[in-house]
Amino acid sequence: MSLRGGCEESDVAIQKIYIFAQSVLQFICAESPRRYAARNDDTYIYNMEREFMIQNLIPGIWLIILIVGLPQISETVYTPSLPDIAHALHVSDAMVEYTLTVYVIGLACGTLFWGKVSDRFGRKPCVLIGLTVFIIGCILCYSAHSIASLMIGRAIQAFGGSVGSVLGQAICRDAFHGPALGKVYSSTATAKAFAQGFGPVIGGVIAENFGWSNIFLFLMFITTVLCISVALYLPETHDVHNRQHVSIIEVMRNLLRDKKAISFGIIVGGAGGITFSYFGEGSFYLIELLGMSPSHYGLSFVLIAIGAMLGGIVSKNLNQYQTSKAIMGYGLMIIVAGSAILSCVILLSSYVAIAQNLLIYATIFSQTIIMFGISMTTSNALALALVDYKWCIGTASSLFGFFYYCIASLVTIGMSYLHNGTVVPMPLYFLSLGLFMIIISKVMIRD
Repeated sequence: MSLRGGCEESDVAIQKIYIFAQSVLQFICAESPRRYAARNDDTYIYNMEREFMIQNLIPGIWLIILIVGLPQISETVYTPSLPDIAHALHVSDAMVEYTLTVYVIGLACGTLFWGKVSDRFGRKPCVLIGLTVFIIGCILCYSAHSIASLMIGRAIQAFGGSVGSVLGQAICRDAFHGPALGKVYSSTATAKAFAQGFGPVIGGVIAENFGWSNIFLFLMFITTVLCISVALYLPETHDVHNRQHVSIIEVMRNLLRDKKAISFGIIVGGAGGITFSYFGEGSFYLIELLGMSPSHYGLSFVLIAIGAMLGGIVSKNLNQYQTSKAIMGYGLMIIVAGSAILSCVILLSSYVAIAQNLLIYATIFSQTIIMFGISMTTSNALALALVDYKWCIGTASSLFGFFYYCIASLVTIGMSYLHNGTVVPMPLYFLSLGLFMIIISKVMIRD
């Protein structure tokens, strides 16, 4: 056999193998020959790689949920001990509430940083570094003996923990799109509600039995376990071939010109601000003014968490029949309804004697309704906000997160400023914010 003949036979064999491989791939993917032929090889290989990545990501969804939940549980786990912290550090109630504002500002700065860096170096290493920074913040909070040192520790905590907010979203956007993304966000909203609800329960028990500073030891422990789990089990979702330098100025200009993105940011920030404000004001409202114990106050968050989780579940089911924008609108109306109920009860108590227990029940019931609406609102607003920014999703997520956390921090500052030792400001403030968000959705977000 000549060398030329051998090469020709080899080429024929390779061609047959290639045709057979094509047939196998068509069968596996259940694609028609016409649809397959319409795709070029690069697109097909990219889609196969994407499907492989999603399949490998599915076992890590539970990790994404834990990562997203970390900043939420860190925010709420110490709220039952805010009055104790005020007494221990010899500062006013309003000053302790500002630790919540510092935390939200730290989240805003962190989201601005981690999204940009993760576009360049990948999601997984940034998550690991962020969790390590969070642990350092926990150590500083545990050893704090003044309000200033506590605020510094909380700011570092938030900066590190913000990887949960921005990169949890970026990982989801890397892997999912369309209705699937809305469903994933609804699942993470449910997880966030769980973290927000059961954080105060755990914090109340720890504060009553071991002291408020040991709450930060608890956070250190769970974050260390999470860090190890991420290192072992979380896949990298940001393909190394897609990592490139993205101009943050260019992305910022696009976002600033995007009315929808700004509107969604205001809505997410306003909803988050209501949540954070309740975490801060609610402890003084229910513990000091209405006489609840820290442990009972923590337990009240179980009902509130159930409301938020139900909101996420309802939103996930509605995504099969309704648009995300419509579901977001339903959520905003529910926020207003819950705020209106509490406002009416509180205003009525100014003229008619109402038992403290009834005021407590009304507050918890109304806040449960509000959290139901917030869960529906935020999950769908987040799913819609950056659909046109796939090319720079990490940087866009960081800028968007920075914006809505700034809005949330302004809302919490407003709540601290309105704190006057009575039960009146909080419900009226929440009602005003709910109405404002509805106006924004109607005026600035149009199909």
